[in-house]
Amino acid sequence: MKCVMRFGKTRTLSPRYVGPYQVLKCVGKVSYELDLPNELALVYPVFHVSMLKKCIGDLVSIISLEGLGVDDIISYEDIPVEISDWQVKWLRNKVVASIKVSWRNHLVDGATWEAEADMKSHYPHLFPSTPIQS
Repeated sequence: MKCVMRFGKTRTLSPRYVGPYQVLKCVGKVSYELDLPNELALVYPVFHVSMLKKCIGDLVSIISLEGLGVDDIISYEDIPVEISDWQVKWLRNKVVASIKVSWRNHLVDGATWEAEADMKSHYPHLFPSTPIQS
């Protein structure tokens, strides 16, 4: 169902579709009555076909959230895996050393440039104990 949950939210933050809901009956040629939950009791249950999207579900692929142990605060800690590149930039009176860090749960393109001093203080295990001779 399209554009229903806009009550009290800006248009960009509201979800595009909500549901899935069961179709109870066809009302006219292009309108359908849906079985809406109690939370949507104030919404008229008849919708034009252009506001609906067909939901093709596979009961085997549906996973129950009870067994997953999902917390209220869904977050994780980024853990650096390796240093893939170094660079030094000169800014007027200052030298800034940066390193390119690959993170555990990111793709190769997800590597970021970080300040070397910050990474040494937070993750000293990434840096070799002896300086590299080139």
